[in-house]
Amino acid sequence: MHSLEIKNCDFFDTAQYCVSALNVKGEYSSVATVVVKRFQEGDEAGPLDPKPHGFCSEHGVTFETTIIDKFEVAFGSEGETLSLGCTVIIYPTVKKYQPEVVWYRDSVPLKPSKWVHTHWSGERATLTLIHLNKEDEGMYTMRVNTKSGFDTYSAYVFVRDADLEVEGVPVAPLDVRCHDANKDYVVVTWKQPAVEGSSAILGYYIDRCEVGTHHWAQCNESPVKYARFPVTGLVEGRSYVFRVRALNKAGVSRPSRVSEPVVAMDPSDRARLRGEKHTTVLLTQLGVVPGEPTDVVVTEATKSYVVLAWKPPGQRGHEGVMYYIEKCISGTDTWQRVNTGMPVKSPRFALFDLAEGKSYSFRVRCCNSAGVGEASVSTGEITDKFHNIWVYYLPSAPGNPVAIRNTDTSVVVSWGASKDVKHLVGYYIECSEVGTDAWVPCNNKPVKKTRFVCHGLTTGTNYVFRVKAVNAAGYSQSSPNSDAVVVQAAISLPGKPTGVTLLEAAKDYMVLAWTAPAKNGGADIRGYFVDYRTVKGDVVGKWHEMNHQALTTAENLKENVFYQFQVRAMNMAGVSKASLASAVLECKEWTITVPGAPVGLHVLEVRDTSVVVLWESPAFNGRTAVNGYYLDIKEASAGEKGWKAVHEKVNKLKYMKVTGLKAGASYVFRVRAQNLAGVGKPSAVLGPILAQTRPGTKEIYVDVDDDGVISMIFECSEMSEGSEFIWSKNYKAMTDTSRLTIVTEGGKSRAIFNSPSMEDLGTFSCMVTNTDGISSSYTLTEEGLKRLLDISHDHKFPVIPFKNEMAMELLEKGRVRFWTQVEKCTSACQVEYVFNDVIVTQGKSTGIIEMFMDSLEVTDEGTFTFNLVDGKAKGTTSLVLIGDEFRELQKKSEFERAEWVRKQGPHFVEYLGFTVTEECNVLLKCKVRKVAVSFYKHPPFILFPPATSSSEIKVVSTEHGIILYSMVTYYNEELRVGWLHKDAKIAASERVKSGVTGEQLWLKINEPTEKDKGKYTMDIFDGKDGVKRSLNLTGNVWGEPAPEVCWIKNDRELVSDERYKLKFEHGKFASITIATVTTADSGKYALVVKNKYGTEAGEFTVSHFTPAHAGAPKQFK
Repeated sequence: MHSLEIKNCDFFDTAQYCVSALNVKGEYSSVATVVVKRFQEGDEAGPLDPKPHGFCSEHGVTFETTIIDKFEVAFGSEGETLSLGCTVIIYPTVKKYQPEVVWYRDSVPLKPSKWVHTHWSGERATLTLIHLNKEDEGMYTMRVNTKSGFDTYSAYVFVRDADLEVEGVPVAPLDVRCHDANKDYVVVTWKQPAVEGSSAILGYYIDRCEVGTHHWAQCNESPVKYARFPVTGLVEGRSYVFRVRALNKAGVSRPSRVSEPVVAMDPSDRARLRGEKHTTVLLTQLGVVPGEPTDVVVTEATKSYVVLAWKPPGQRGHEGVMYYIEKCISGTDTWQRVNTGMPVKSPRFALFDLAEGKSYSFRVRCCNSAGVGEASVSTGEITDKFHNIWVYYLPSAPGNPVAIRNTDTSVVVSWGASKDVKHLVGYYIECSEVGTDAWVPCNNKPVKKTRFVCHGLTTGTNYVFRVKAVNAAGYSQSSPNSDAVVVQAAISLPGKPTGVTLLEAAKDYMVLAWTAPAKNGGADIRGYFVDYRTVKGDVVGKWHEMNHQALTTAENLKENVFYQFQVRAMNMAGVSKASLASAVLECKEWTITVPGAPVGLHVLEVRDTSVVVLWESPAFNGRTAVNGYYLDIKEASAGEKGWKAVHEKVNKLKYMKVTGLKAGASYVFRVRAQNLAGVGKPSAVLGPILAQTRPGTKEIYVDVDDDGVISMIFECSEMSEGSEFIWSKNYKAMTDTSRLTIVTEGGKSRAIFNSPSMEDLGTFSCMVTNTDGISSSYTLTEEGLKRLLDISHDHKFPVIPFKNEMAMELLEKGRVRFWTQVEKCTSACQVEYVFNDVIVTQGKSTGIIEMFMDSLEVTDEGTFTFNLVDGKAKGTTSLVLIGDEFRELQKKSEFERAEWVRKQGPHFVEYLGFTVTEECNVLLKCKVRKVAVSFYKHPPFILFPPATSSSEIKVVSTEHGIILYSMVTYYNEELRVGWLHKDAKIAASERVKSGVTGEQLWLKINEPTEKDKGKYTMDIFDGKDGVKRSLNLTGNVWGEPAPEVCWIKNDRELVSDERYKLKFEHGKFASITIATVTTADSGKYALVVKNKYGTEAGEFTVSHFTPAHAGAPKQFK
């Protein structure tokens, strides 16, 4: 028994179905017509109505499916990973029962693979597409199957081409498939890409790779123009994958995604492997030459190749057969074998290299090991007159496209189908902004329908569209351009009102209220239709219209009768669906004392962590007026016990900003009114409200322009036709228009303060109508107002900032420079140079402002000022030169000028001076300019005798005794040399003699004895008496408490006596004076100070030498 089962059938399954049976004896067919009707009586369901659900007897419940957190239209690029997901709620929950979640692409079920991953967590269904390719583009549908029925949700996924490695080359082809696979033959097809590149596509290269290897081999030497190619030469039993590359003048594209693997094998063997029933009757005889093939036909032909097909012979011997193909040019009797090298195994063959324009006949011979059989019947001449049967032609251009507004980022495009086209692959749609020549593809995978929704467009932009068809032969000509269309949301029916509640009841009427639809369909709500019906127990009556507007009073009702009400909203597009029916309400006069429920709950400024809730006063106040409100909140998923108050103290306003929300969580709200009698019933529940900041949300910001005008600015990029900016203060309509001026241009609205003052303190809000609740607010505080007024004053009366105030600098020649520098200015900045309120001159500023005076006269005493003007900005800086300050500057200026005059001729830069070198040389030096230099020596010129510089005493032995000597740098006769032995002067004798030879001072000791042992000292002196030399050393000392002071020489403490005079004056100055300084006073000295906090020492070295001139100074410090 064979059967066809259609699951979850729809109206589209209405059709005529045919089943055929085929064997060697012939074929038999049977036809049946299937008509799908509605599953139940009643009004016909609309396309947006929920799918029918039925009772599940297995679990004893009716499952209701709700899909939330739905994925939207998605965009990805080749190579990326994209995830789609929805949250699915199944009610009621049955233990161990899970629904079936199936994903579809273009109505084809998706199977998990290395490219497709699906996941069901029990609450959320997720589809992940790994390494996107253009084949993944399409309409994705998630279907949830339960035991009571099913529910679906769909959205389109667009896949953009990856960035090109070489500019101008085509993008990769797509959807590579294998058909008609046989033992050594397969037909590879693909779809042309949407973008040909900088030039038209010249052809395609087909590559193959044997499964299990990484070696790709090109199947065709020259590019083929058709998106279809027969690949021959396969090895029987091996598996292959294929890919395709496109070629144009700029180069070769990236390879396409590889095809599914295909095995080169006989179709009957493949059927047996799949378990399909297949009956084959073989007439086998040993050593028999096979018979002739039958039904040799041309199955397809292009300008590049011809494909032949035939049926194997009935008599084929005990082994498989192979085939030789022969061709004959029309007008000749010569048959040529095409495959001379190797016979083919498949009953298919592609012939290449045929001469275009010539007619051919074809026939086939079978062969096996026993020999070659007879030729088949010839196909007859194949000429151009048959091309309309099997040759692919380019499709004709599609009909004129019509673009219609859809949403604020999409447009619906429809067009006429291409006429007389065979094997249509689909259509590509392109768009272009008006005023440009750049065409961008709207889809990267061809669509077969003549209607397509182009997404991802820029709101408010003008576009034109065109369409081109594609089949295996190539692209058609593009259709004419559509009329320009502005991308804006189309007007649609409003949503359903919600929260129908009773505000007040009397004997024969009831006052109702409801919440306006969340979406108004892009147009203002013009009014509402209210329906009512009576309820008696479980019996409900028919609905009747009242035809009144919002806050309707249902009159002429009957006392003590129960009623239900429903409401429909209306805009210019039509009437919405009815709201949910209200609770059953009894018409009887209220006697309660507390107020009724507040009405008109709605939200603004929905953000990740906050939301503003607003409401209106109840229609029924009770015995006394309403004096405040309480706002309650709970998470949408919490139970009734989850309600909690947002605030403790009563709120006298009719709005409140709720903060501290969890991003991504859903909340519901309700409000209760209070009067002196107590707190009334809560309002209808508002929500759920998702705490989430809309992408692209902008806030109100404050701007102060160059003229000092303070304004608040709000921008909206999702404006639709009829959208308006509505400003309010403290969430109330502004009646005093004298405070603000509203200026709106496109998607930007500016609220300008006419005269900012304390009256403007408060919260200013702005909402955009005909949008999904786009709104924002700004709170102006007293501190903020003062700050803005300061900024406004600075903008009205700007000041040029100075890096430094005016300064004065004395230059050479006695010139005086007055200067300053500004932080920034323009090239148009004007400067006035002012002295004692008189403008001296004018000029332009380059950043540094300066004025020069060659000299200062008595009349130049006063105030110097720079006045700057740069557009509206001004700046002033001054310097006052009067009194002693001016006279001191004038004196310095005159001195510098005199010095400059002096230096114009020969002059000393440094006067003559001297220094004594380490070699005891006297160095005379001076620095002069503009003159030759000569040195003169005159008495009484003072020279210090360098003889005091002597070498150490050395000892040498001679035949008579020893000689002690020292070398001096210079020697003159005025010097006296004395020798000492053990600090006693040596007297000259025949045995001991001293003298001078050149610059050598010597002492000879003949025949030395034990008494001559000891220390020898040589003393050099000038021999002049009466000159006393002293040394004074002074140090500054400080500390708290006052320190103790002592002096140390060569690590021994000094005491004050006739030779050393030690002083410590005023607690600050410590000094030591050494009278009659000699060489013995040379050594290491230190000034040591100490108190209870520590000790410090200042060390220095004293070296003594004797000047040769009697007039030398007597004291050195």
